[in-house]
Amino acid sequence: MSIQEKSRVLMARQHQQVKNRQQSMLMRAAQELGLPEETCQYWSPIQGKVDPTTQTLYSPSGATMS
Repeated sequence: MSIQEKSRVLMARQHQQVKNRQQSMLMRAAQELGLPEETCQYWSPIQGKVDPTTQTLYSPSGATMS
């Protein structure tokens, strides 16, 4: 696997992880508010790109658990 392929796979995985985290947070908030499940399915990337603010909020931090 070339470096380009590895970086592409890494970026795709990070994008999916951010999406999953955002979806989980939306689902929890919707459940707490008593909203229908359809409202949890919202995902609005622009041309497949994650908003920089969302990326910062939902990306894994450098902190680790011991």
